[in-house]
Amino acid sequence: MSDPIPAGSLAETPLAALHASLGAKMVPFAGYSMPVQYPLGVLKEHQHTRAAAGLFDVSHMGQASLSGPGAPEFLETLCPGDIAGLEIGRMRYTVLMNGEGGIRDDLMVLRMADNAFHLVVNAACKAEDFAHIAAHLPAGLNFTPRPELALVALQGPKAAETLASLAPGVDRIAFMQSAHASIDGIDTLITRSGYTGEDGYELSCANSDIEKLTERLLAFDAVEPIGLGARDSLRLEAGLCLYGHDIDTTTSPIEAGLIWIIPKSRRTANAGYPGSARIAREIAEGPARRRVGIQPEGRAIAREGAAILSSEGERIGTVTSGGFGPSVEGPVAMGYVATAHAKAGSPVLLEVRGKHHPAEIVRMPFHPHSYYRGQ
Repeated sequence: MSDPIPAGSLAETPLAALHASLGAKMVPFAGYSMPVQYPLGVLKEHQHTRAAAGLFDVSHMGQASLSGPGAPEFLETLCPGDIAGLEIGRMRYTVLMNGEGGIRDDLMVLRMADNAFHLVVNAACKAEDFAHIAAHLPAGLNFTPRPELALVALQGPKAAETLASLAPGVDRIAFMQSAHASIDGIDTLITRSGYTGEDGYELSCANSDIEKLTERLLAFDAVEPIGLGARDSLRLEAGLCLYGHDIDTTTSPIEAGLIWIIPKSRRTANAGYPGSARIAREIAEGPARRRVGIQPEGRAIAREGAAILSSEGERIGTVTSGGFGPSVEGPVAMGYVATAHAKAGSPVLLEVRGKHHPAEIVRMPFHPHSYYRGQ
């Protein structure tokens, strides 16, 4: 989970003092000092988020604004998603592509108005992402990183009722929709989104207001602060990719099982975004490898980098994420295997500390998603 960065060079989020007062254990992550767990502990933090509501500091993520005539068309020259067709007030998960058909980063794109968008990118990639977008920006468009904004995520089955008591009506917006609210006088951009597989929200506001907003949310009995450890086990159980691990600059969206982010009209070799030729080829011919879920039969945990072997002992792939899944009460993993071995139900072996452990390719998610899609 952590990066080998000297402590003195780490950035801090605006919630650093609050994390200290809450007894958080801090670790280096994506260039930031971030809470990996609180006194409750990773296992109970995971379980609390599944049962009630967990609050995560995600202020290390990069937020930015893009506006001007032709903004949606510009984004479609960088991403394979349908940005032009995105309704105002709705958000879409997409990826920035490179010329080889690999993924530069995954990101959220929220349409604020006809020609205005709010972007959220990963912390480790934000400097490169912002430079990449700025370098390709046509005349007449404005691109502005928003380091003055902070971000927290409220996740879990009690997130909606909790937040609705502060911002009436947010319980009625659906997954990937947005709203604006004044919470105790704090101007807050709210999206019904998150990266845990649970129903929930992400809340963006000024750095100067984020501690007040966070303390207000933590005052509810249903809400506990949650660290990176549980965030990772939650997203792994939900089958969600972690950039730099499950997807990277060598991975195509097709290999990663993300074809659903590419509309049919953009699956051609001349679709107008980098790497579209590879996308079209892999759709037509099938990729050489695929991201799969893996369920070990025993209790051995296969971590990132562990070899995946066929039942005959031939190496067929590599684990990209693995750990203990508290909600499934056992180890889970995901990784890439040669397409011939990617079918659910296929037996495989996982190499852990020099020993081979039986496992099975399974469909993801390991734990069902609980997104609220409206009535």
